[in-house]
Amino acid sequence: MRTLLIRGADCIATQDAALGELRGASVLVRGHRIEAIGPADALPQEADEVIDARGHIVVPGLVNTHHHMYQSLTRAIPGVQDAELFAWLRGLYPIWAGLTPEMVRVSTQVAMAELLLGGCTTSSDHLYIYPNGVRLDDSIEAAAQIGMRFTASRGSMSVGQSQGGLPPDSVVEREDAILRDSLRLIESFHDASHGAMTQVALAPCSPFSVSRDLMRESAALARAHGVRLHTHLAENDHDVAYSQAKFGCTPAQYAQELGWLGHDVWHAHCVKLDDEGIFLFAASRTGVAHCPCSNMRLASGIAPVRRMLDAGVPVGLGVDGSASNDGAQLLAEARQALLLARVARALQPPETDPTGRTFFGCDLGPAQMTARDALALATRGGAQVLGRSDIGHLAPGMCADMALYDLRTAAMAGAAVHDPVGALMLCASPQAAWTIVNGRAVVREGRLATLDLPPLLERHNRLAIVLAEAARSAH
Repeated sequence: MRTLLIRGADCIATQDAALGELRGASVLVRGHRIEAIGPADALPQEADEVIDARGHIVVPGLVNTHHHMYQSLTRAIPGVQDAELFAWLRGLYPIWAGLTPEMVRVSTQVAMAELLLGGCTTSSDHLYIYPNGVRLDDSIEAAAQIGMRFTASRGSMSVGQSQGGLPPDSVVEREDAILRDSLRLIESFHDASHGAMTQVALAPCSPFSVSRDLMRESAALARAHGVRLHTHLAENDHDVAYSQAKFGCTPAQYAQELGWLGHDVWHAHCVKLDDEGIFLFAASRTGVAHCPCSNMRLASGIAPVRRMLDAGVPVGLGVDGSASNDGAQLLAEARQALLLARVARALQPPETDPTGRTFFGCDLGPAQMTARDALALATRGGAQVLGRSDIGHLAPGMCADMALYDLRTAAMAGAAVHDPVGALMLCASPQAAWTIVNGRAVVREGRLATLDLPPLLERHNRLAIVLAEAARSAH
């Protein structure tokens, strides 16, 4: 079997159970799995391929738990740049109605290229709109070509405006067709084995775009076939108000009623998850995809991530759709999660001691989130949320998914010499020098190795113009 040696890294942040960090260490890969990690002089010095990791930090491949990759075609599009969630969606649904299979394939590869170049090795994608012959197969084929580990989420919308939903009727599907296609995708593509490159999840879009019946039937279908469940929940105040007006309960209570709590479920955003919701999620081990940049971009608020983690809720990171972020760099998302958690702490009332005296301008104790907490969200946390025990940390037997970052840059000067992990999280987020997926280098010395990127970007930009112009012509 082919071997790969990552030799002599300044730091390896294993993200194992002890969050161990090794200095002057190497990683030996055989085939698709890690064979050994340890001091550089204790491991072999040669392999079929050797990457000189001096001056670099090695981390587990980052894990992205929420994305809408087709939205790369509508980044920063005029008309919705300053909108909150519902107005943003209403402005974009008519544009997305023009999506074609080619647009989905190309935008998926562009989104994945951006993720891979940033050190992300595993991503989910939530494709919930299927006009003009679009199928989830288009995304799955694109992922296989570019070499990314992929959780393909079969999204859906079935309740249009005429039935009280948010999306226009033109972009919703029949529920029997959604369930048939969901079963087809599970049987055709889902791989439950160790090291699987493709898995399928079922993902009705949101409380304001699908029915209770579709939520229940999707959950039953997923559990009958051992696949995961995903949706949006409690994203902003309007989302909560819709659930209360339409269903007479909070979003978390709605999820509980429909069987959408459990270790096989993860919800995106959860910005407005209340104390009862956090308790329900923790008790059932229901996961959360925290999307800090998107939550700020759409003015949704600050998710109570520290309270979730302290309660025992599994939390990972998501870049969310590229039209609501408008970037897809998971390391930057981890940095933003760290900073936003500290802002959330600063917004809390001043602390008091047992006598009632208020403390101002003094140390209030541990930070809401540390650099190592943030890296854990981007690696171990994401793997847990996606139900993967074979990725997310570096240890013998694990999938050989890694990202290497150069510590010798101007952005890291004066930081990496003190603390490489702190530098990675607190300094400007770098691109990856190397990204390894399943033992294969898909990014080499900062360049995508699996596809010719310039022609792909050129085609993507042409399609973005076609999509936007078609929507303008229709109105």
